[in-house]
Amino acid sequence: MTKIKIKQVRSAINRPARQKATIKALGFKKLNQVIEKEATPQVLGMIKKVEHLVEVID
Repeated sequence: MTKIKIKQVRSAINRPARQKATIKALGFKKLNQVIEKEATPQVLGMIKKVEHLVEVID
């Protein structure tokens, strides 16, 4: 599988609990943090659900 880098660019404050849980499940702990994940269908689905809070870095 390929690796993708994801950066949290917007805060999860005042967001629904499901979106907060998704951000936490992806592994984000603070704003502007960059993490590297395998591009599995599960991870891509989580990114799609919070695409307004994160950014995929090439």
